[in-house]
Amino acid sequence: MDRILVTEQIAEEGIARLQAAAHVDIDTKLDRAGLLAALPEYDALVVRSATRVNDEVLAAGTRLRVVGRAGTGVDNIELDAATRRGILVVNAPASNSVAVAELTIALILSLARCIPHAHASLQGGRWERSSFMGFEVRGKTLGLVGLGRIGAEVARRARGMEMSVVAYDPIVSTERAAQLGVSLLSLDEVLAAADFISLHVPLVEATRNMMNTARLALMKPSAYLINAARGGIIDEPALYQALERGTIAGAALDTFAAEPPTGNPLIGHPRVITTPHLGASTREAQALTGVDVAEGVLTALAGGSPHYAVNAPFISPEQEGVISPYMLLARKIGALCTGLVNEPVRVYEIEYRGEIAGVDTAPIRLAVLQGLLAGTREERVTAVNAPLLARERGLKYREYTSDDAEAYAGMLVVRAQTADGAHEFVGTIIHGVPHIVEADGYWVTFEPAGPMLFTYHRDRPGLIGRVGTLLGEADVNIASMDVGRLAPREQAMMVLRLDDPVPEAVLARLRAAPDLDRAISIIL
Repeated sequence: MDRILVTEQIAEEGIARLQAAAHVDIDTKLDRAGLLAALPEYDALVVRSATRVNDEVLAAGTRLRVVGRAGTGVDNIELDAATRRGILVVNAPASNSVAVAELTIALILSLARCIPHAHASLQGGRWERSSFMGFEVRGKTLGLVGLGRIGAEVARRARGMEMSVVAYDPIVSTERAAQLGVSLLSLDEVLAAADFISLHVPLVEATRNMMNTARLALMKPSAYLINAARGGIIDEPALYQALERGTIAGAALDTFAAEPPTGNPLIGHPRVITTPHLGASTREAQALTGVDVAEGVLTALAGGSPHYAVNAPFISPEQEGVISPYMLLARKIGALCTGLVNEPVRVYEIEYRGEIAGVDTAPIRLAVLQGLLAGTREERVTAVNAPLLARERGLKYREYTSDDAEAYAGMLVVRAQTADGAHEFVGTIIHGVPHIVEADGYWVTFEPAGPMLFTYHRDRPGLIGRVGTLLGEADVNIASMDVGRLAPREQAMMVLRLDDPVPEAVLARLRAAPDLDRAISIIL
């Protein structure tokens, strides 16, 4: 019988499921030395967030075949080390979706009907009915920023309350959105149209402080902002100023950039409802987390394919030499495509040319999906869980092969088909290093690595110099530059590799510059 060690508290339902199929030992008081000494006797390890599962721990687990994380994030587990040692890692990312969605709806209704403030008033001995005139959510517009698992659950419930739902999510297909009764719009359009804005995106570099002064200014003065996702998505000082100036009507916050939010002026603000990160705090969610991780661990021990595996699949040594460089290229192209295409994508096309047309392209396809999704998820997106996440988002793709790789040994092409046409990204391997040779229709050649700045602009004398001057004033060093244009003095793209990311204030100045249509900062 397989032996499983559980080092942190998980729901009884999960323990019972494990005990039905394996010998289970529970020890929540093991110190580091005790854990290292105990692990050689176990086939599986189940943890939450406190146990640090690094390479030392994995090496001590000479029998370990699987590590289960009872929750979403796997930051405390060294995934690369686990993969190298052939140890599968599973988690439970879907267990809290309904709980967070229901809290979001509760916050919307609390804002509409002034419930917390009315409760506090009555508890204080006052009877102030006229002070708490609310409004109905029926017929109002809910704007979702992110339409993944949780966003979809919120949409279903909002539609049940007869709300109109719009959303921004560059990965979700129009067909998937239509199934949910949701209209896909650009981010700016969602912010301008909605009576309630609810955030359902992960905290990654692209979403940090995404709700800043400029975006808050796009909201209606009568609109409300809800965040039951992650702290740090909202620029909290900017939100405070927006509330003080009446830029927006109010906010409901379950998460904060620093928790607990000691000294945060949003706490106690008369137009803000706050809760102490209660999103996943339901008995049902905690039970489901335990059961999900137990099922994943047992499936892995039985040699099956767990529903929520998070580390990479095995690639044979025979294929590794050819495929591995293109997998890295594929992740870079996918991330670049997501970063530069800011409209709903109907279908992605993946084309394998030259030397990769005749090999097993499945690992490369999975790497493309990983790149497309990585900036839209908080949990780590790997080649193992990318197909599941893509299906959840309704992401569609078609694949093609061709022997023609032009002057290169092989080429990888990713096209994003939108209502306005195709956005094409082409890459290859040069001296063993991934390079992009075409980006969104512009012929540019660059290595996709580190902080980068992309500008879409009109080809005018002096514009490149102005961009360089702004970066120089901010002490941002340029490592390399490439420019592609459709025709002299017409539309052009500039690609800058940088030593440091572009500060948000500098991006704002760039975007305001004459003849510069878009400026996008991406870390690849």
